[in-house]
Amino acid sequence: MEELLSILIVDDDEVDRMAVRRSLRQLGVKLEVTEAPDCDNAIAILKENIFDCVFLDYRLPDRDGLELVKQVRSLHIKVPLIVLTGQGDEQIAVDLMKAGASDYLSKSWVSPERLWQVLRNAIRVHQAEMEAELANKRLWESNELLRRQNRELERQRQQIELQNRKLAEASRLKSQFLATMSHELRTPMNAIMGFSQLLLRQYPDPLAPQQLDMVQRIFNNAQHLLTMLNEVLDFSKIEAGQFYLEPKEFNLAQFVELTVQELRSLAVEKQLTIEVNIDLEDAMIINDQNSLRQVLVNLISNAIKFTETGGVWINVQEKCDDRLVIAIKDTGIGIAPDHLQEIFEAFRQVNQSNARKHYGTGLGLAIVDSLVKLMHGKVTVDSELGCGSIFQVEFPRYLKYN
Repeated sequence: MEELLSILIVDDDEVDRMAVRRSLRQLGVKLEVTEAPDCDNAIAILKENIFDCVFLDYRLPDRDGLELVKQVRSLHIKVPLIVLTGQGDEQIAVDLMKAGASDYLSKSWVSPERLWQVLRNAIRVHQAEMEAELANKRLWESNELLRRQNRELERQRQQIELQNRKLAEASRLKSQFLATMSHELRTPMNAIMGFSQLLLRQYPDPLAPQQLDMVQRIFNNAQHLLTMLNEVLDFSKIEAGQFYLEPKEFNLAQFVELTVQELRSLAVEKQLTIEVNIDLEDAMIINDQNSLRQVLVNLISNAIKFTETGGVWINVQEKCDDRLVIAIKDTGIGIAPDHLQEIFEAFRQVNQSNARKHYGTGLGLAIVDSLVKLMHGKVTVDSELGCGSIFQVEFPRYLKYN
């Protein structure tokens, strides 16, 4: 130990103090020694100063060493205490150590070597205790910080849970409202379409060409609105978990051909080619026809709607593990990479400005994605701006009955 050691000697006997002081100085260690003749002086000195070690006599005029040790520890003064005693009673030594003494030494054993050993061990033990105490304090502070953070996280979790419940209730009410409104609006919309069809059939009286054109527009717009209402109603059912598939066996090749034929007039109107390529060894599948038709109609009509020149191709083929793939390719406007994921979100359209050319509810692809997932399948898209898109639907050949 090369640093200066500050030592306090507490003893009412000048000769004993001198003996300890002399032995300490013979150690060849830099020392600063302070002396006190009794307990009261020692306590006063310890309150004002910091020491590396205290040597104290067991027999003091105002109190014994055991009482002094207890008082020092009760004041939370952190310092090694070595008691010097002329007593040979082992019980005294035990009591001293229990009270907080670092060590004890018989005055008859006082020598430079013995003092050095006791002093060094006491300081090392004290340093280890201080380091452990500091580590424990830091650990307690860390634990307290973690407890505060956990309480805050729990508070935030409860807030999030409450917010989620509110959002879930709001979503339920929204779905219920959409379903109710869609259902209620479909009745007058069907009536409008029915009366429009009667007028288009020249019933009860013939119509002038201008009148026919106006009625045809009424019918077309009513049909368009009914399609959007049906989309909203279907999506509301899916979102509410009230949409159920009804699988049955049918011929996929014939089904795709018929669906494309229903939509071919839309392509012809825009002077687009539309081709179907079916490569199936076994065309029989088990699935929900209505839902699969809705998927195909959405994807094919979208391909036609967003294509101005070129054409649309529908390819059907088998994969391993009894899975089928239907791909719809077009030469349309394409989709930017940043928008490829969001196009499947409900009410989301890539161009949402009021001036957009193509209108709709923004539910078509969301319904496609939801229906295909109900079929235990997946929808993927590969697209490039200005070059067209390829939507691919993969699903199992046999859909299990609910």
